[in-house]
Amino acid sequence: MKNKFLHQITHLRRRNVVGLGAVLLGLPALAQFRVEVSGVGLTQMPIAVAIFRGETQAPQKISTIVKADLERSGVFRSVDTAGFTADENTRPDLTVWRQKGADAMVTGSVTPLADGRFDVRLRLWDIVRGQDLGGQSYAVTLGDLRLSAHRISDFVYEKLTGEKGIFSTRIAYVTKANQRFTLWVADSDGENAQSALASPEPIISPAWSPNGSQLAYVSFESRKPVIYAHDVATGKRRLLANFRGSNSAPAWSPDGRQIVATLSRDGGSQLYAIDANGGEPRRLTQSSSIDTEPAFSPDGRSIYFVSDRGGAPQIYRMTASGGNIERVTFTGNYNISPAVSPDGRWLAYVSRVAGAFKLQVMEFSSGTVTQITDTSADESPSFAPNSRLIVYATQQQGREALMTTTLDGKIKARLAGASGDIREPDWGPFSR
Repeated sequence: MKNKFLHQITHLRRRNVVGLGAVLLGLPALAQFRVEVSGVGLTQMPIAVAIFRGETQAPQKISTIVKADLERSGVFRSVDTAGFTADENTRPDLTVWRQKGADAMVTGSVTPLADGRFDVRLRLWDIVRGQDLGGQSYAVTLGDLRLSAHRISDFVYEKLTGEKGIFSTRIAYVTKANQRFTLWVADSDGENAQSALASPEPIISPAWSPNGSQLAYVSFESRKPVIYAHDVATGKRRLLANFRGSNSAPAWSPDGRQIVATLSRDGGSQLYAIDANGGEPRRLTQSSSIDTEPAFSPDGRSIYFVSDRGGAPQIYRMTASGGNIERVTFTGNYNISPAVSPDGRWLAYVSRVAGAFKLQVMEFSSGTVTQITDTSADESPSFAPNSRLIVYATQQQGREALMTTTLDGKIKARLAGASGDIREPDWGPFSR
């Protein structure tokens, strides 16, 4: 029974992720995704994003990327600009845009430089108050044009909400196509994907380090689960855990000094703390049950995990040293895959409801649980670093896909794969 549960926990999420044959980091990939936003939020700010002067001749349509970013956040609603072009020096006609319903407007320009780079500029306008809210300029290479658009979105988001934007952060995810597994590092919208690993052998559970420089993952290239850490910039990797039996489900501590993982070295599958530089594991749980899928609280003091110690998989919490274990989930009889929001307010997880696997969000302060999806094969939730969005994998029209959703489920964006099944997303931290 326990082996069956562990099989379900590991494979229900269809985690046949990446093996490790070739390191291809840094090679540009064709766009994997198409963003499709659906749903209507209750309190969205209407914003107009003008076509940037010069962008029609540029390789990337900056205004289109910015508009999609802002819509996906759930905070903004786009006002149709009907082909209106304006640079950062153009003051909008406030009366016209107020009549069109815009509260704010973004203008800008894209100019090729002599050295092959591009000068990207923006200006943000408060249409209601008639104020210039400032601007930014970026001199970027061709390869960083999309990044400059995401930075513009971050600037606009922070100016208008007071919170840090997450558009220039990265996600990791896995595709499987023709028995080939590939681990990708991509922009937060899934575009600009770079292949980190590719192999016929599966790897599961990619997990970003707190500073965004490394990805831990589990490789099956040795015909058993082994945990590695992969340096995202260089493609180099190092062994983290290759003990007797299974080594799986790595989770970084918030300070990056250790990982907690599920090891079966002493018989059953239990949680162990391992120094990030290697060394002898320290056992955290002492049960005859299966304990797996650890996730740290943002302050590093608690670890959430899945256990069948009550007869069915539920989510529990313990101190980082392994004490004071208490059950967290009581709604439903099958709950797995915990993810804690970076602000410590929310727990996302997957619950089996009438045979379907659905994404749930619990507010810690009230204990209120909300089902935020209408799909039936959700898996692997991961919070954006500002705690406002969740990325997860699911199935739509018989194919695996990535979605982002607001915490209330009102705004969802489908990141549709061009080829192959998409799974195992993990949202990286703010860049440092």
